[in-house]
Amino acid sequence: VSTQSTWGYTLRLFCIGFTKKQSNQQAKSTCYAQAGQIRSIRKKMFDIMTEEASKCDLKELVQKFISMPESIGLEIEKACQSIFPLQNVCIRKVKILRKPKFDLLKLMELHGDSAEDTGAALDKIAAENTVEKLQGGGGRL
Repeated sequence: VSTQSTWGYTLRLFCIGFTKKQSNQQAKSTCYAQAGQIRSIRKKMFDIMTEEASKCDLKELVQKFISMPESIGLEIEKACQSIFPLQNVCIRKVKILRKPKFDLLKLMELHGDSAEDTGAALDKIAAENTVEKLQGGGGRL
């Protein structure tokens, strides 16, 4: 699925899912969906992935993939349950196809509001006095 995030990134999402064996089948070792079912499952996958990717910006989308990797997959499973039971549905790969033009104001807006202390100032003279100098030329040991 190729979709665009709210910040203008064009992303391509790759999804994979497997059919689940139904309990009412007898001794079949395989469970294949028919072509019409596959088309409708792919359409639902396409719609859900487009909706999820386009309603949030790139930072939130990456956070969603990292913190809850199966959230989109579970949503697809629930939506496609009436068509054909699925299992192990997940987003397997995300590619960035196109980045928006660099905007310094947006970057500063994103990172400039953090009021965190980056660390204490280093006193170089005090640091040199605290390190003990060892005797010798410093060759191999």
